[in-house]
Amino acid sequence: MPAPQTELHYTNPFQLLIAVILSAQCTDKRVNMTVPPLFERFPTPESLAEASFDEVYPFIKSISYPNSKTQHLIDMAKKLVADFGSEVPSDIDALMTLPGVGRKTANVIASIVYDQPVIAVDTHVFRVSHRIGLSDGKTPHAVETDLEKYFAPADRARAHHWLILHGRYVCTARNPKCGDCGLKAYCTNWSRSNPILASASSPAAPK
Repeated sequence: MPAPQTELHYTNPFQLLIAVILSAQCTDKRVNMTVPPLFERFPTPESLAEASFDEVYPFIKSISYPNSKTQHLIDMAKKLVADFGSEVPSDIDALMTLPGVGRKTANVIASIVYDQPVIAVDTHVFRVSHRIGLSDGKTPHAVETDLEKYFAPADRARAHHWLILHGRYVCTARNPKCGDCGLKAYCTNWSRSNPILASASSPAAPK
């Protein structure tokens, strides 16, 4: 996959920021089904900043944790207007000052919008990194630090998507599709589960 991309639908950084905030503990598919009317009704940070809770909530009530996310979206838009001239910032620390934006969300925005050499660690990335053997970090930040050792800066934005998509469609949480996995010869978890097969098929260590 030479050019992997996010599966979230958006047309500008503001829309992507909204979509990523909504995607926390929710599927991209559900978010993509939900956001079109939300984007149409609130196309700018100013329009969302001026909205009330009761105006925004109906648009995202099918999303997980709609109450907190509704307030996060409104407060995020207010801060975006007040502190950043309605522009989504590129700096990780600045992004993390926005309500509803943690390190993972900030890294997603920085890597996708601004092509910064960071790797966002969500549940898929965390799981796949441990299974393959890229990290044994106990926290997302620790895993992020480990991954930065293995992926060159130019590859990190793509690596984020590689790991997410691999976890979403192959190295699934339940019943991972090891038989269809092109990485199993390098995978720590598969080697432990299949020591004889792993020994017979083990390639030379990648450089």
